Amino acid sequence: MADIAAVFGRLTPDEVDRLRALGPVGHLPRQLTDALDRAAGGPGAGRGYYVPTGSVSATGGPHFVLRSDVSGWLFGSAAHVPQAREDV
Repeated sequence: MADIAAVFGRLTPDEVDRLRALGPVGHLPRQLTDALDRAAGGPGAGRGYYVPTGSVSATGGPHFVLRSDVSGWLFGSAAHVPQAREDV
């Protein structure tokens, strides 16, 4: 897998802005998974940068999010999936 910075450097500024707008655990629309694939080298090449969440859309397709280390690179090391709090 290529360097995260190199792959993100091949995305358009609009694509990076759209990823940032989704937040660290936002579901990636098809256009952004396609953009990550393109930036990583071609069809399917970006699959290491995004992962399935285990949930599916209304049409039955899997939801994808940025892999945790990729999300951490884009949003800072504090980016993570919120954990349930027991003291609430």
